[in-house]
Amino acid sequence: MTRKPLPPPDPHRRMRGFEAAAGFLRDPIRNATESRGFAVTRLLTHWPEVVGADLAAMTRPVKIGHTREGMGATLTLLVASAHAPMVQMQLPRIVEKVNAIYGYRAISRISLTQTAATGFAEGQAEFMAKPKTTPAPAPDVLAEARETAAPVADPGLRAALEALAQNILTRRKT
Repeated sequence: MTRKPLPPPDPHRRMRGFEAAAGFLRDPIRNATESRGFAVTRLLTHWPEVVGADLAAMTRPVKIGHTREGMGATLTLLVASAHAPMVQMQLPRIVEKVNAIYGYRAISRISLTQTAATGFAEGQAEFMAKPKTTPAPAPDVLAEARETAAPVADPGLRAALEALAQNILTRRKT
């Protein structure tokens, strides 16, 4: 006995159980970035990799404005007023790096918009979070952690156990 073929799928119903979240977010992200002139979303999402960590900590791309004459758009960067002169000196290098992402001379000039350290929602100057530093553990804690992991022969496992012991011995008592 042969089975009859399945009916065609309903276009309003999903075909599989779970779908990747990236599939749901792709179109809204593309619409939001294209409304600001960014044809390449990677320029926004990977800004520290494009210009380097030092410049990314001082700048943020805001929009790309296209002119009527043709090629060569203007990239607007948000920068803290204290860092503006230093960023201004590096504009040719930023243009080269951004154009390398696009693959052609998409950006011909960069406009800097200076902002205060605190203020409006889009004009906040602290772009990258500062890395949290933890104080070094006390010498007696280090010695106890080293003594606890000493019987382990594998050096990688011993180092991991020492780090775990330090974390346990230095955590706050609640």
